[in-house]
Amino acid sequence: MTYKKTAEAIARLSPEQFRVTQRSGTERPFTGEYDDHFEPGIYVDVVSGEPLFASSAKFNSGCGWPAFSKPIVTENVNELRDISHGMIRTEVRSAHGDSHLGHVFPDGPREMGGMRYCINSAALRFVPKDQMEAEGYGAYLDQVEES
Repeated sequence: MTYKKTAEAIARLSPEQFRVTQRSGTERPFTGEYDDHFEPGIYVDVVSGEPLFASSAKFNSGCGWPAFSKPIVTENVNELRDISHGMIRTEVRSAHGDSHLGHVFPDGPREMGGMRYCINSAALRFVPKDQMEAEGYGAYLDQVEES
């Protein structure tokens, strides 16, 4: 499967998805669709479709955004230094779609590796486990826990 940013994909974005992914915006905490979502499946880039995070790596951090301990495929996630807003952080962007996803922090659960990928729901599309094979994500079924 090929993942890339296209004009058609950008045109399909809601205003909030566009603001977050293309203008490096941040949704308000506790307002995103996936903050309190724990169904088995994977989360893909809303622009390119590249697989980003599995439900098995998702945890409730209480931060107000979906939190993950690690990406599905490390190469699909770029981590960049971010000095905006008067602080030093690490921005997370999708590698193929170049979508702003959120930020990563070293304060996640130790038993899950210690990282917290704090990701905007507006940057994600959820693919339920029972639809992964049909949508071309069958190779990642081993990263999704049983229902």
